[in-house]
Amino acid sequence: MSSSTQTGKPSLRVVAIGGGTGLSTLLRGLKLYVAAPTAARRTTDAIPLGNADPHPDSHPADLPCLIRDLAAIVTVTDDGGSSGRLREELNMLPPGDIRNCMVALSEDELLLARLFQYRFHHGGLEGHSFGNLFLAALSDITGDFAQAVQMSSQILAARGRIYPATNTDVTLTALMDDGSIVHGETSITASPHRILELKLVPADAKPLPATLEAIANADLITLGPGSLYTSLVTNLLVRGIPEAIAASRATRVYVANLMTQANESLGLTASQHIEKILQHCATNGSRIFDYALINTAPISPTLLEKYARGDQAPIVPDLDRIRALGVEPISGDFAQEGSLLRHDPDRVTQALLALALNRP
Repeated sequence: MSSSTQTGKPSLRVVAIGGGTGLSTLLRGLKLYVAAPTAARRTTDAIPLGNADPHPDSHPADLPCLIRDLAAIVTVTDDGGSSGRLREELNMLPPGDIRNCMVALSEDELLLARLFQYRFHHGGLEGHSFGNLFLAALSDITGDFAQAVQMSSQILAARGRIYPATNTDVTLTALMDDGSIVHGETSITASPHRILELKLVPADAKPLPATLEAIANADLITLGPGSLYTSLVTNLLVRGIPEAIAASRATRVYVANLMTQANESLGLTASQHIEKILQHCATNGSRIFDYALINTAPISPTLLEKYARGDQAPIVPDLDRIRALGVEPISGDFAQEGSLLRHDPDRVTQALLALALNRP
């Protein structure tokens, strides 16, 4: 297993799997331990935006460059909003989650990063983000969505590589607890019923070869945080990905969510989240997790009351049950409170790197 070198050169190869806000949050923490791209700054990088530093440091001086390669594997099943419109009108993969990951891996203060997140508010482009449209144009030019993602990441000087979970146009289908079958991610998440089983159509969608190579070479693989089914399980339904994780010798960590969520995980404990994930993996019982990061710190009454209005509650950290699944729980304070409850990217990243670097 790789470890940090005495020279301080980056040594870990990290693969982060997921989607939505959770993956973007994690990438913001991981990127601080990656050496900045060596490409020269563009002239636009020096344009001040508000109070942002026009010349941000390429790497925080007090953080070691422990990661030599960072790759994100991102779900591509979104069919709502700007992504859904582009998917339907241009027959392309949904760019939204991937755009957010590209921005998360870039220098946040740069003009281009903010430009990619800019959303139009009027006219025929209303609701579309510039980054989504940019990816759509580049996909049309190159004829390949995955190549467009890599080229866009280079333009943003991202500190990592981003791969769609599959280059196949896939749709989600869910069996709900009332026996109904619901098609499409937006309809699934809007359903009042709970998800029992999720499937991809077509079922034989395959990952990119580069994705499997990144998993095979990884020293640390993470899954989560993110919506149990529509951000996490979706990646593991792509044939080849769960098998590659099971065969990997990397440190494999599940980052558990902080709160339950709508019809995806209401009432599920931390161990039940893991069980649902394993039930959807074609690994013949082989393990895909060595550890699980579980928040056990208390949450303020104000936020608890706010989330309770949406029938959401903290996920119960049933640590003994997690151990019974063959997964070692790592408990701690991994929450960051604001108007919403999010994972603290710094504390989560530090815990993940410690596991990877100190594993025998």
